[in-house]
Amino acid sequence: MDPKKVLHISKYFPPYKGGIEDICKSIVDSLPEYKNFVFCYNDDLEDSHTNENGIEILRVSTYLTIFSQPIAPFYKYKLKKVIESFQPDIIHLHLPNPYAAYTISTLKDKKTKLIVHWHSDIVNQKLIYPLFSSLEKRILTLADCVFVTSPNYLENSVPLKPFKEKCAIVPNGIYESKIKYIPNDTTIKNIKDLSQGKKIVFFMGRHVAYKGINYLIEAERHIKSDCVIFIAGKGPLTEKLKKQNKSSRIFFLGEIADSEIGCYMNAAKIFAFPSITKNEAFGVVLAEAMYSYLPAITFTIEGSGVNWVNLNNVTGIEVPNKDYKAFAKAIDKLLSDEELRNQMAQNAHDRIENNFTTKKIAEIVNEEYKKLL
Repeated sequence: MDPKKVLHISKYFPPYKGGIEDICKSIVDSLPEYKNFVFCYNDDLEDSHTNENGIEILRVSTYLTIFSQPIAPFYKYKLKKVIESFQPDIIHLHLPNPYAAYTISTLKDKKTKLIVHWHSDIVNQKLIYPLFSSLEKRILTLADCVFVTSPNYLENSVPLKPFKEKCAIVPNGIYESKIKYIPNDTTIKNIKDLSQGKKIVFFMGRHVAYKGINYLIEAERHIKSDCVIFIAGKGPLTEKLKKQNKSSRIFFLGEIADSEIGCYMNAAKIFAFPSITKNEAFGVVLAEAMYSYLPAITFTIEGSGVNWVNLNNVTGIEVPNKDYKAFAKAIDKLLSDEELRNQMAQNAHDRIENNFTTKKIAEIVNEEYKKLL
């Protein structure tokens, strides 16, 4: 019997770095019993049609991006050709991606099942959102099933409320291999040189507004413990954040290689995750840190899955949104109480291992696929 076919439509796909892209890849890689095809944008002016480990991937040429929406003039034509030739049993559409949602709403036939993977509401583009709201309703009406990454998000998402009966909770999964601790003499030496034996508070993520890094920098002024703060990653706000920082115990690491992440996670004592809005729908890097035995400090974000992943006073500490003094106090509490920190570290690891590994998520997705088929 031929394997069932699943067409994944993502905005981009690795090696392009992004949370949705990583989740799409983890699902595709974890379910080889299906014949998977990935259709996405290319961050280039040329098409790229490849076969990677048995997975066919078409990245269509993109000319520019407007309000986070890539523009590809022949997108609809190319997607129509893929659907006609591949003949998928399931279309797995990863949103937000407004033009892809519009295209699928015009191309889907009655026999093909449609899964809408709702990674996040459209949060930032408030001025133009009214143009998309009717499209959202249309694609959600067409969907046979809607994947939502946490019960918190489902409960607080206005667009999803009329469609709760067709929603399934499908959390994001982590790649355990990505964060595995493999000693690297050079990296370990760099960490020791920077930290000078002090306890490390670690942050990793894109330097964008919703990540709340400015609140972490403000919190540093109120941390009484003798520690250092490592800020990994980069983004449009990197230079502004560096100018904001006046402390000699905050270090900007830049982008660190996947092979080095485990070393930094292993060396740290706490993971700082100061995101402030629903743009942070889940927090994959938060889950990665927790799996690496790091208790996390987070803000309360109404409607986000962050506070479902990190359980207050169990796997870490949650403080009121944007309250950087409370954030600092929570860091001091964990740095000064080794027994509490170790207990939360174990709880954090166990929560991720039991609920959010790629294997666990693949099992959930596979069950949902089977229900549709």
